Amino acid sequence: MQRITNFLREVVRELKKVSWPNRKELVNYTAIVLATVVFFTVFFAVVDLGISELIRLLSE
Repeated sequence: MQRITNFLREVVRELKKVSWPNRKELVNYTAIVLATVVFFTVFFAVVDLGISELIRLLSE
């Protein structure tokens, strides 16, 4: 039980050292992540559509 208690104390101590982002940084980082996800979603959808059409044309 002592090991678990020591571990949790160390976790709390380390979390106090973390430099947490402020609200503006958090909003900016979130927007960047969402924009990246949307970009790659559209990119892979277009690539998938292109490959599907190519396979359909070749199988006719």
